[in-house]
Formats: sequence, C-alpha cells, structure tokens
Amino acid sequence: MTVTTNPNPNASPNPSPNAAPQPVAVIGLGNLGQVLAETFLAQGHPTTVWNRSPGKADSLVAKGATLADSAADAIAAGELVIIAVLDYEAVRQLLIPAADTLRGRTLLNVTTGTPAPARELAAWVSSHRADYLDGAVYAVPQTIGTPEAFVLYSGSADAFTTYERELKLLGTATFVGADPGLSSLYDVSLLSGMYGMFAGFFQALALADSAGIAATELTGLLVPWLNGAAAALPGFAQEIDSGDYSTETSNLDINTVGLGNILNATKAQGLGTELLAPLHALFERQIEEGHGAASLSRAIESLRETQAEAETASSAT
Repeated sequence: MTVTTNPNPNASPNPSPNAAPQPVAVIGLGNLGQVLAETFLAQGHPTTVWNRSPGKADSLVAKGATLADSAADAIAAGELVIIAVLDYEAVRQLLIPAADTLRGRTLLNVTTGTPAPARELAAWVSSHRADYLDGAVYAVPQTIGTPEAFVLYSGSADAFTTYERELKLLGTATFVGADPGLSSLYDVSLLSGMYGMFAGFFQALALADSAGIAATELTGLLVPWLNGAAAALPGFAQEIDSGDYSTETSNLDINTVGLGNILNATKAQGLGTELLAPLHALFERQIEEGHGAASLSRAIESLRETQAEAETASSAT
C-alpha cells in the first residue's frame, strides 16, 4: 500500500485550520450516511443531506443539517459531496438527473463496489468537470471519526489534497493511488481475507458441534490460536513478493497431509468439506507440479496460473 498524506505536492495546500468549514453534502442516509453527516455536523461543517425516504433525515435536521428537496439540490449545496447508497447503479441513477450540478465539485463515493464500475463512474464524473474520489471505509458506523476507523481513497490526488482535513475527520485517511478502482480492489482483497477466516471458523464450529462441543467453548480457544497464526502472514507476504518460497519448516507436503486429515475427519463426522476442500486442491496442484518442499504460501501461484490460463484463452478467441 502506498501510504501518503500528500499525493500531489504541487497541489494547493490544505486550508488554514482557522478557515471556515467547507460545506458538505451527504446523499444516502443509511447507517453509514447518517454517521458521516453527524460527524461533519459535529465539526461545524454546513451539512446538506438527502435521502429517498426523507424521514431518515429528521434527526440530522434536528442537529442542524439542511434537508435538500432533491439529490441535485444537495449536490449544489456542497463543495464536497459524499454518496453512500446500495450500489454503483444506484449512484448513477441519482447522478444522471443531477449532472449539471456536478461541475467544480468533488464527489466522494463510499458505496461498496468493484474496480470496473468505479473507473467507469470516475470517467463519467470527470466528463462533467468534477473531481472523483472512491472511498473504502473500514469501520462500523459507531467508530467513524475515531482512531479505530480508516478509509482508503483513490482517484483525484488534487481532490484528496484539497479535502484531506475533512477526510481525516472520518478516520485515518490513506490515498492508495490515482486509479479510481484501486480502493475497491484493496477493499475486495481485504474482505477476501476476512471471509476466508469466516470460512475456517464455520468449518471449525461445525466439526466441533458434531462431537457436542459448544461453539462458545471452541471459540474461546480458537481466537488466541488465530491471533498467533496471523503472525505468520507478514512472512508469507514477503515470500510472495520476492517469489522465494524456500522453507525448512512448514512446507506444502506437510500441510497437504495435515489438511487432508482434517477433511477426512470432517467427512467421518458426516459433514461437508466445501469450505476447505478448494484450498487442499491448490496444495495438491502445487505438489503435482513438483513444489512439495516449498512454503505453503506458494499456493497463491495456482491462483495466478488460473488467471494466466484465462488470459490466454481470452486472447485466443
């Protein structure tokens, strides 16, 4: 990750701390949008809000927010415009009728999505003479505005520099690159790690439950075990970045046998193996290719081979 708080040193510096707070607009008042608007209001920013169901704005209006009559009116009222809705298609449906109001503004989209729609939306926003930032928020709504929250941004470096002070109100602000799709790519990458952990967790609890072990009992042992196992991840990351998978400890041969035993025990308990069997298949593929003595982190190469095979097939058609 490229961590920077000044991605464009040639851009104008942030306003003086004594400058008047910038007007912001928040469109979409679900759990995240509500807290974003509250955070800006608490810091004295003139805040305009809009939601398809206007009743969701009542508590914010009571705290000093202005309720716009339309998304276009909300955009017109803000210098920094934040959108937090269901998906990128919903973002486009909101913005298209309001396209004429975008000029000169910065649009920050914190809607969860994938890289390609983010790049398409950024191009569309830029065509209307506005700056675009895509944001991936890592926080439960209650932690927005605290050190526990962090947000990854990609897109316009100028916009990030201009509004860095405002963005830091939401949590640690990290600019990951000018490609608008990068924050989404970071997002799905980090979430992949989370869901992989959940997959192992569910498999573990199902196996324990089949022997009458309570989920809470096993989890009490599992959490410290996983915390300890996580310490191995930076080492694996270095192996993957360097391409040097040599190891004298836990290699693919050993781990393939170990995971195979887990799968066999799971089947013997009458349970499915759908969550862990794919990882075992990657290990086996590496062994078939002669890499049994390599670190188990080399399993990533099987995923890369799948990508290369798909690219080759695509170019051949």
